Amino acid sequence: MNAKTVVLNGDRMNYDGNLDYSILSSEVKVYDDTTPEQVIERIQGFDIVVTKEMPVSGEIIRQFPDCVKLICEAGTGYNNLDLDAAREKGITVCNVAAYSTERVAHTAIMMIMNLSSSMRRQIAMLDRGDHTNFTKCMQVDHVEINDKTLGVIGAGHIGREVIKVAQALGMKIIAYNYPPMEDEDGIHFTTLEEVFAQSDYITLHCPLLPQTRHIVNKETLALMKPSAYIINTARGPLIDEAALIEALQNGVIAGAGLDVQEVEPLAEDSPLYTMENVIVTPHMGWRGLETRQRLIALLAENIHSYLDGKPINVVS
Repeated sequence: MNAKTVVLNGDRMNYDGNLDYSILSSEVKVYDDTTPEQVIERIQGFDIVVTKEMPVSGEIIRQFPDCVKLICEAGTGYNNLDLDAAREKGITVCNVAAYSTERVAHTAIMMIMNLSSSMRRQIAMLDRGDHTNFTKCMQVDHVEINDKTLGVIGAGHIGREVIKVAQALGMKIIAYNYPPMEDEDGIHFTTLEEVFAQSDYITLHCPLLPQTRHIVNKETLALMKPSAYIINTARGPLIDEAALIEALQNGVIAGAGLDVQEVEPLAEDSPLYTMENVIVTPHMGWRGLETRQRLIALLAENIHSYLDGKPINVVS
């Protein structure tokens, strides 16, 4: 079946020009980026709309022309789309759930290992010409992660991949998940409060929902060890950023690794850029070349399955 697909913010995925959108359907139109005011005009005459982490409100979706039958979110999270409005319009919404599992998990592990060796501080020292880590005894904290406790909030695909790697590195695992799970394979499932209180490192892998927004806040940060670190490679608003900054400045926790931020891009004047106990990266967990190529292939599979009358990965 022939179909016309429009990609509204193609540069979000294909910023380096290495992806082939032509595999999505028989006819594909790609826009580098699209403002909310441009959406309705640009989707006219198209059957399928593709977005990547681009907010599309219910007000806009309710204005979609009848030709639009499918919205594909090119990623795992779909909190940027108003599903209720899509249902009202009879539009199917699908996502791509597991395209970046290993890459995002490895980003979380990378942050844990870098924080354990104060790598951010070591690089900053070299940048300012300070070689005392070489000429004297080590001037920064440097600890083993084996036998440390990793708290995992959200034991889905990515959370379990992190657990697999962390166990191979000798870490002890405690986890919180909703719905609750039974202990298994060296994983102790427990309460959210215990995860915050007992962990040396906490890594977030839950979806952004009303009940998980600001799951990391002033109260939960206060439960953590002063030697503990928080890692977020999931969604920025899982953390109350103002509360985190205050906790970092006051030594409530030891540091943080943030691949996502509450508002992206991070504000130019954010103190997170310059804190030596913070690693901040530009939501790069999903951006490996192979990861993005896999994303487009799975996106095409979503579209082709829908056109064959057997839709997959439907979230609406």
